[in-house]
Amino acid sequence: MDNEKVLERTDDACEQCSSKTKERSEKEYKDMINRLSRIEGQIRGIKGMVEKEVYCTDILVQVAAVNAALNSFNRVLLANHIKTCVTQDILNGKEETVDELVNTLKKLMK
Repeated sequence: MDNEKVLERTDDACEQCSSKTKERSEKEYKDMINRLSRIEGQIRGIKGMVEKEVYCTDILVQVAAVNAALNSFNRVLLANHIKTCVTQDILNGKEETVDELVNTLKKLMK
């Protein structure tokens, strides 16, 4: 993986996750964490709006912004997954990865 430092992560996967892991470059990792931190901040902001009894449509606009941010995160992650994991698995003869991708896309498009 390029000459970038790869951060080691030892967290256990969640119950719904596969047992597969992916090493990410430090830049990719930081970019993902930064995006998620911004989304987390937006969620906290929405919670605060509810606590302050802000008008419904103002909250709905913020929820739409969070949905857009999550969709953007998914697009970036999916594109990177296809360019790296899926491509490498296909080159290694692991055709079942295409089925896994199709199933993932079905879940994303519900």
